[in-house]
Amino acid sequence: MKTELREKYNQYIAKFKEATPDDIQQKMKSAIEELEQSEDGKGLSVGDQAPNFTLPDAKGGTVELYEQLKQGPVVLSFYRGGWCPYCNMELRQYQQILDDIHEAGGELVAISPEDPDHSLSTTEKNDLQFHVLSDVGNNVANEYNLVYPLPDYLVDVYKEKGLRVDEHNGDETWTLPVSATFIVDTDGKVAYEYTKEDYKDRAEPSEVLDYLKTL
Repeated sequence: MKTELREKYNQYIAKFKEATPDDIQQKMKSAIEELEQSEDGKGLSVGDQAPNFTLPDAKGGTVELYEQLKQGPVVLSFYRGGWCPYCNMELRQYQQILDDIHEAGGELVAISPEDPDHSLSTTEKNDLQFHVLSDVGNNVANEYNLVYPLPDYLVDVYKEKGLRVDEHNGDETWTLPVSATFIVDTDGKVAYEYTKEDYKDRAEPSEVLDYLKTL
């Protein structure tokens, strides 16, 4: 199995650990552990019916999931936002295999709680050619059981770093979706899922593609 994304993550994590004070690293680790022990962000399971949705995309249109499913299976990638380096690496990796996803009969849709302006910035920054949708308020992510609140101590860390998630998302909740990947088959059911509370643990896009080819 190809592991391009994992290798890029490992390289980034090594540099991050060298540059980041231990106390901040510990707070980030604690937040992940607390989320893992909570009931938040567990996602859907294989066989579940995927909730339909209609969301605005970064280029001014709208996308309805069930309309897309009339053309073939849909890969849904829920990401935290364009401010997240792991998300950007993941999105760029999907862009690299977008033609292969289309050849397999599928479509790719990425969703974050960022407002349309920030979604457009993410699209342009990474030269993305697939649908990048804005789920302001995390309403769709909530239906997919992915939403969790950032703990106050982590909000303080983000603010100290100048990262205003609330401004990116256009609300004051400081909530995010767990990074998750689903393949929704044409019957609307989840055929594949990868949901981890640790934002550094994500599905390898090549693995997602391989599964898509089996549908």
